[in-house]
Amino acid sequence: MILIDELVSYDDENVSCRVTITPTNPFFDSAKQGVPSYVGCEYMAQTIAAYGGAHALDEAGEVKIGFLLGSRKYNAEVGVFKVAKTLLIEAKKLIQDESGLCVFDCVIKDEDDVVLAKAKINVFQPQDPAQFLKDNHE
Repeated sequence: MILIDELVSYDDENVSCRVTITPTNPFFDSAKQGVPSYVGCEYMAQTIAAYGGAHALDEAGEVKIGFLLGSRKYNAEVGVFKVAKTLLIEAKKLIQDESGLCVFDCVIKDEDDVVLAKAKINVFQPQDPAQFLKDNHE
């Protein structure tokens, strides 16, 4: 499922994406009139995936699967991302090693540039993702 609406910009170290909160979002809570802020971790992960995919396409390569390993210190300043609000998700690459492990510093802001959530997100994009997707029930 794709939760972000738009890749806004990217360069060697940074990426930003946008999402507008609507009732059609799969995580929309009609009682709270928004999306629970814990979904922000997935917005961050999908922003990082857009970064990887954009760079792969720039290099005439194939977009590869990546894995969200986890987050450190996810901190949301709000409980809900409210309906009709547009969020800007920004990620800055902090660390990348040869194995494909990366750490990104991520932030979600509203239209007024107010920080709504932040975290460090750990992702992994192996050279051969198929070895991680094999059925281990053989």
